[in-house]
Amino acid sequence: MEKRKLSFWEIWNMSFGFLGIQMGFALQNANASRILQIFGADVHELSWFWIIAPLMGLIVQPIIGHYSDNTWGRFGRRKPFFLVGAILASVGLVLMPQANIFISILPALWVGAGMLMIMDASFNIAMEPFRALVGDNLRTDQRTAGFSIQTSLIGFGAVIGSALPYVLTKYFHISNSTVPGSVPLNLTLSFIIGAAVLIGSILVTLFTTKEYSPEELAKFEDPQNDAISDSEQKSKITDIFTDFAKMPTTMRQLSWVQFFSWFGLFGMWVFTTPAIAHHIYKLPLNDTSSQQYQDAGDWVGILFGVYNLVSAIVALFFLPYIAKKIGRKSTHAVSLIIGGIGLISIYFMPNEDWVVLPMILIGVAWASILAMPYAILAGSIAPKKMGVYMGIFNFFVVIPQIVNALIGGPIVKYLYNGDAIYALITSGVSFLIAALLVYKVKDVDDTIQKS
Repeated sequence: MEKRKLSFWEIWNMSFGFLGIQMGFALQNANASRILQIFGADVHELSWFWIIAPLMGLIVQPIIGHYSDNTWGRFGRRKPFFLVGAILASVGLVLMPQANIFISILPALWVGAGMLMIMDASFNIAMEPFRALVGDNLRTDQRTAGFSIQTSLIGFGAVIGSALPYVLTKYFHISNSTVPGSVPLNLTLSFIIGAAVLIGSILVTLFTTKEYSPEELAKFEDPQNDAISDSEQKSKITDIFTDFAKMPTTMRQLSWVQFFSWFGLFGMWVFTTPAIAHHIYKLPLNDTSSQQYQDAGDWVGILFGVYNLVSAIVALFFLPYIAKKIGRKSTHAVSLIIGGIGLISIYFMPNEDWVVLPMILIGVAWASILAMPYAILAGSIAPKKMGVYMGIFNFFVVIPQIVNALIGGPIVKYLYNGDAIYALITSGVSFLIAALLVYKVKDVDDTIQKS
């Protein structure tokens, strides 16, 4: 029995919730370091606060994946999880930039870090069930297109989220000025808007997408998959550890690619704002409240919007066709090389406008990172284990971020003398290493199609 071939718009609606998830995620990525610095964090402490994000992923995603694999109710299998995740993430988005209102209870920096934790846990509750839903609903020959459409929506959502503070100030004349210890109004409103869009986009997917029942999914299983034989037994939460030990070969090979890809991404997200402020805008390392610093922070939002827009365009119009011509592995390797060159080249840009060019190159890599590993992985996973293995696969997204969080700050402080631009160069080198490791990966779907 074969899954039904879905139309473009069915795949689009199925993935539409990612627009809101990534809008909120982009607001966090582009502005969390800035907000934490406003509340008093030093630059070398930023990666320690950001460790919350991967820790939440490490804990939450495999558990959510396991329970979404084994949950079926009136609202479906995956959908209840990303609805709850969206609601909780919206609460974090609204409260994080307003953490100073709780200053009578706790320091604003602690509250801000707490809201960051809530957002990250909630994004993780929503995100992997969405990826598993694509694996559940799509046939092998549609998976690359499905993850590419998902990536394009991620890109469009991230563009909106990244650019929103700048747009509110530039075109709606909402102030980005502030006093020490307070977040600018344009940033606070951006987070509130992001929360509203997150809930709305999730509801689109909930009301337009049908999930296959467990009985239907069982009929789609391919006995040749090396993960399937374990899926017939009744699953328990402790099976996560067994599943980890028995992960498919393809997943093991992809784990190293993911490690160096996400080590690089984490460094970029944490250190771009201080790197641009100091290296491009020539501001002192301890400046976190001047008007020039706020302008630099808003411009980083635009830069992040650029790479996300490029990723959306590349994922929607180019990735599926390039992968069909040269294969998923070569597509991913070339994309990572382009992104690595982009990160390293930021050092040589003469002013803030020129930094747009490296961001275009980074966008190519980001498109591939969000699509190709998951498209390759889905072909090696049993349908009944799609959620838990997508969650376990997230280990190799969050572990490199934890490593970077632990060592990134001290490296910037003691090795780079506080100059965060060198952290971006390190991220570029990490991308290049990931590109070399791609060629060790076995793509099961490619093997089947070529045989």
